[in-house]
Amino acid sequence: MPKYLYKNLITGEIYELTQSMRDDPHTHHPETGVAIKKILARPGIAFKGSGFYVTDSRPKDTGSKGSE
Repeated sequence: MPKYLYKNLITGEIYELTQSMRDDPHTHHPETGVAIKKILARPGIAFKGSGFYVTDSRPKDTGSKGSE
């Protein structure tokens, strides 16, 4: 199950809670009952580079095909 970030509305503390994607966001902390709000976070992965193509994982061709 995915983990989501929640912020305590009183203290500002950040919580990481596990819940199903189908569940509604929590409005109160499940253990303490304190009011919380779901916050957005960056994804855990970042794709960098010019693109994602078949040729990206192959060795670069030097352009020389041998001497004729």
